Amino acid sequence: MEGMSSSSKNILWGTALVLLAGLAAGCEDAARKPVQARNPASGRTAGVTTATASAAQAPAVIPELPLSHPGARPLLLAPTVPDGKRYLMQKVEEKFAAGEQNFKAGHLEAARKDFDDAVDWMLESGYDPNGDARLSELFHRVVDTVYGYELQAFRAGDGFSEAPAVPAAIDEVAEMTFPVDPRLKARAEEAAKNISHDLPLTVNDEVLSFLNFFQTPRGRAIVETGLRRAGRYREMIARVLSEEGMPQDLIYLAQAESAFQPLALSRAGARGIWQFVAWRGNEYGLRHTWWVDDRQDPEKATRAAAQHLRDLYGMFGDWYLAMAAYNCGPGNVQKAIERTGYADFWELYRRNVLPKETKNYVPIILALTLIAKDAAHYGIHVDPDTPVPADSVRPGRAIDLRLVAETIDADVETLRALNPALLRLATPDDASFELRLPVGTAAKFSAGIADIPADKWVSWRRHRVETGETLTSIAKKYRVTPVAIAEANNLEKGAALDAGEKLIIPATPPAAETKRRLVSYRVRKGDTLGGIADRFSLDPDDIRKWNRLSSGRVSRGMVLRLYTLGGMPEATAAKGRGRTKKKAPRTAGAASASAGPGEGSRP
Repeated sequence: MEGMSSSSKNILWGTALVLLAGLAAGCEDAARKPVQARNPASGRTAGVTTATASAAQAPAVIPELPLSHPGARPLLLAPTVPDGKRYLMQKVEEKFAAGEQNFKAGHLEAARKDFDDAVDWMLESGYDPNGDARLSELFHRVVDTVYGYELQAFRAGDGFSEAPAVPAAIDEVAEMTFPVDPRLKARAEEAAKNISHDLPLTVNDEVLSFLNFFQTPRGRAIVETGLRRAGRYREMIARVLSEEGMPQDLIYLAQAESAFQPLALSRAGARGIWQFVAWRGNEYGLRHTWWVDDRQDPEKATRAAAQHLRDLYGMFGDWYLAMAAYNCGPGNVQKAIERTGYADFWELYRRNVLPKETKNYVPIILALTLIAKDAAHYGIHVDPDTPVPADSVRPGRAIDLRLVAETIDADVETLRALNPALLRLATPDDASFELRLPVGTAAKFSAGIADIPADKWVSWRRHRVETGETLTSIAKKYRVTPVAIAEANNLEKGAALDAGEKLIIPATPPAAETKRRLVSYRVRKGDTLGGIADRFSLDPDDIRKWNRLSSGRVSRGMVLRLYTLGGMPEATAAKGRGRTKKKAPRTAGAASASAGPGEGSRP
């Protein structure tokens, strides 16, 4: 029947129904007619006896009609209704998986919507998640994960937004043209002959025009910024160029590109002090993920640039053509050579077969080289930045930079400056990743971080107690319970806090309290957003965000979604002096799931 058209199936079923109706009608007529039997001996028709008549009047047994072949698949006349719980779990899993995929790809708004949908399916289904083992496991797994992501990204939006980029220096001057000052020519030609250099130094009108620009207030500021910042990286760049067998004067390419700003971003999307676009950087081992962009790592990018320039020089056999190819790509330079028959940068310049930015690129580098090597003559006096020494550690796990800063008593901006390749306020979950710390702090970091379980490094924090703070006020700030902080630090209930004391903050609630994380709260008469937030130890902005409220007003009867652990009254304020009374340290085996391993460290 599967091969039949719909009209053929209708005819067949109609015929079957007519036959069935006829059979039914025949049975009814037979029941109404008197039953007669013929006496075979006499040939006469006679009435049956009472017993015989009763037997004759019994309904005949009709065998089951063979409407389908025993081996055939039954035809369903109505769609199958899926099991409600199974369907719910399927939809929740789909939304949850989509949310995780979007979150890991960095699409936070899409992830937020997927996670909201997953939770809404559970809350609005009518099923009690705790009434079924499968639903309970799925519900708590989804809420655990979503809550963790909320802590990592949605609540700490600044921590999961990329560090702001700065404009690339090359964008400001690459497409400009400037008049030539004849007075600059003699000095430039003399310098080109007498100063030490390991790249060819050509002095012509194109180079002189940019020498003139770099004498203007704006041009001078660009030069001074580059020469000052060069001090941070000069030793490293000189070492890497030497290791790769490259000319030392290639450092001025980086000065032209970015003025040695690791966060420099060009209009074309090139990044870092060497201005790599993503695909070219990937060719030379510079990875770009949601967490890390190696193009912004000064040393890794310097090595990649040295290797790329070596390849380009091997391709063209000329440093000016190699620089041009670094800017616009070797394919464009090769096409220009094929069109003209000249493998000479200045000839390609005159024949106007290179992009305008590339035509100016080489003269800019040469002008900056001349100025940098003879800065005093051009009236430029700068104190170069000193290299920033650093310790390197391999955490082995993802870790929040705020926790690192709190552990070693540094500020987050110092850590970001030391680790410009990090796009977020957290390191990747990569065992090979090296985190740079202020020099002399590696041992302090290793000792301090040992107090916190490694799987809590992206969520737990440290807090230095200020005068007047209580466990309740601190707990509200980090959205945890006072009990959790007390247990993580082996504090007695109601213990006084010392100003300046450091506490471990278990910012991710323990698994044992999962059931209390997600709360549906119906707004009552007289409720305000601030009052609800205080009641559940939450931030009003979080409640607005979770429920997509456009304002701070809530209406009676409105149902709010809250992620909470509740709170407990605690009123003992931090004192300006004195010591906190503590329990004896617990053994690791005796520690509860929510407590940190051992006492919180002190400064």
